[in-house]
Amino acid sequence: MKQLSILVVEDEPLIAMLLCDILVEMGHSVCALESTEKGAVAAALQHRPEMMIVDDGLLQGSGISAIAQILHSGFVPHVLVSGDSGARERLHPRTVTLRKPFREIDLVDAIQRALGAADNV
Repeated sequence: MKQLSILVVEDEPLIAMLLCDILVEMGHSVCALESTEKGAVAAALQHRPEMMIVDDGLLQGSGISAIAQILHSGFVPHVLVSGDSGARERLHPRTVTLRKPFREIDLVDAIQRALGAADNV
């Protein structure tokens, strides 16, 4: 897998740091780390990430809403991390979901599926 510039949107500091560490160990760079919907949208516009890993529940706003706003400017491959199995009907058709808790191999698979969905845009 090629190195990607990834926007991480996660409101739990420990999980955010762990996720960033995993992504860097995988060879990717984290262009920004945000914990709110507004921050995620601003960071996506500023950094133009190649991939987004977005938690559904945020400190302020929602990950689903952040993704929807960001995709208005063009498609960005993304993975929605959620413990809510019922969120699927509110998602973009190319959203790849990753249920909590997950293993590193599950994250790798989700990123690859999201990149495949981008190829079909």
